[in-house]
Amino acid sequence: MLDMTCKGEISQARLRREWPHHVALSAEKVRGAKNYDLVHGIADTLSVAPRTFSMHRDDLDFVVFCFAKLEDAETFCEHFGGERADRLLGGNRR
Repeated sequence: MLDMTCKGEISQARLRREWPHHVALSAEKVRGAKNYDLVHGIADTLSVAPRTFSMHRDDLDFVVFCFAKLEDAETFCEHFGGERADRLLGGNRR
């Protein structure tokens, strides 16, 4: 399968390669201007990727933030009560 994206868009493969530490937050924690600004404001002080992506699991929606540094992912995860998603998104994807 080809790794195709729109011009200038960061692909999922590049996210996994350059920002391998993923944290999933409940979409509810990111919804709304106030929540969005808070969550992204803190993420922007860390080694976060320039884009997020969505994930749906067990009838719940998540927003996944990707970090270059493990310690940044752990800090973000602890601060917002997120879930480390690295193992969920690992090499067994099809």
